Amino acid sequence: MRRLLPLCALVLAAGCAGMIAGRALGPAGVWEVLHGGGSPLDRHIVLELRLPRTLVALTAGACLGVAGIVLQSALANPLAGPEVTGVAPGAVLGAVLASGAGLAGWRSPGAVVVAAVVGGFAGAGLLWLLAGRERADPLGAAVYGVLVSAVLSGATAMVLLAAPGELGSVVQWLVGSTEGRVMDHWNLLWPWALCWLLAAWALAAPLTLLRCGDDEAAARGLSTGRLRLAALGCAVALTAGAVATVGALGFVGLLVPHLAFALYGADLRTALPGAALTGAAVVGGADAAAQALSRLLTDVLDADRLSVPTGALTTCAGAALLLIVARRIREEETSA
Repeated sequence: MRRLLPLCALVLAAGCAGMIAGRALGPAGVWEVLHGGGSPLDRHIVLELRLPRTLVALTAGACLGVAGIVLQSALANPLAGPEVTGVAPGAVLGAVLASGAGLAGWRSPGAVVVAAVVGGFAGAGLLWLLAGRERADPLGAAVYGVLVSAVLSGATAMVLLAAPGELGSVVQWLVGSTEGRVMDHWNLLWPWALCWLLAAWALAAPLTLLRCGDDEAAARGLSTGRLRLAALGCAVALTAGAVATVGALGFVGLLVPHLAFALYGADLRTALPGAALTGAAVVGGADAAAQALSRLLTDVLDADRLSVPTGALTTCAGAALLLIVARRIREEETSA
């Protein structure tokens, strides 16, 4: 586990960057508050606004990173991820429907998690049914995944247009943002995340065998069907918790597993915690960058206040990676 120490340092650096990236209080002021000093206003800014926002960003990133690596391992598809398998768009649609029906509120995401879990399972099930035999082909399954995700995203847009009063309050949430996250969100997210991250860790060794092929896993006494179902449930739960709390952070679940596998190899007993730490570092760093970019744009445009959503940055990075990964897979298939 010593190999994970550099990533731990990177997560710590991302967290520190998020804590000092705001406008109202600089690094010296944050340091003073963390050592028990500062004015009541400064303590409120640091402890009630910046600290929970940073903790939520890091935890949501860990959830999405692990959800992605579990999906890619269970489905034997390097292009699988919550964003392109219908899981994340389904979770978004479930949360939007629950909010529109008055069953949940955006500021109290407890009920949103349940709705997001239901929507995530529905999205994954829809992909499973539509893909059919194409499930064995990574690129074919990815095409169906993009199709299902587009349909679910379109359905979400239609729901919001049918209730335009909700649109203004959730537009940043749909893109993915940690803006306005407080201790209530953190207190909801961390027990949920801890439970399902431990469940994913329990699946690490069996999923490593499954990556070697169904025959190899079956020879070791594993029920591949039950294992895939358990892995899918774990990935949906992790995705739903993150989506219900910070919204649809694009392509984190696709980007992070490739980085984790490149750093730590195919053994999920090391790659899975690596994905958790990498996801935390990616989302934490993107959140700090989004805050810094918001400050820059506010000053340049002389606006009252502009807020760049974290999901806008993760989506741009993830989309570029998707093109690179798809091209590499195609080249490997051509050379073979």
